[in-house]
Amino acid sequence: MKASSLSFLAAVIAAATGMAWGLIMGISENHTTMPAHAHLNLLGWVSLFLIGIFYHLNPALDRNRIALIQVCVWIAGTIILTLGVAMLMSGIALGNALAAAGSLIVLAAMLLFGWLVCQREFLDESARAAAE
Repeated sequence: MKASSLSFLAAVIAAATGMAWGLIMGISENHTTMPAHAHLNLLGWVSLFLIGIFYHLNPALDRNRIALIQVCVWIAGTIILTLGVAMLMSGIALGNALAAAGSLIVLAAMLLFGWLVCQREFLDESARAAAE
């Protein structure tokens, strides 16, 4: 599977889950977990979709195993962070540790993504210089 395909699939699942969660909060009139819902929408739907677009526009990276790993790490971190924030907002102390761990995992995934972006830029510059 390509990194972009996994990103797009996970983004749609996150969006549908976030929408259902929002409906449940609205129907129940209990918005306690709104911060977790917002994290899921931003990291799961928006960020993963943008990451998928980047990989799709860069086919060499899209097929790269490291890019697929980056997306998997991002997904795992988003799930852990979202669950941790939901637990924390619900008064469950373990949520703090999960939110912290999830945050660090997402940060690691972002640093890896940044490295891949820089690698692409460096490779493009090298190819242009070699062609001249």
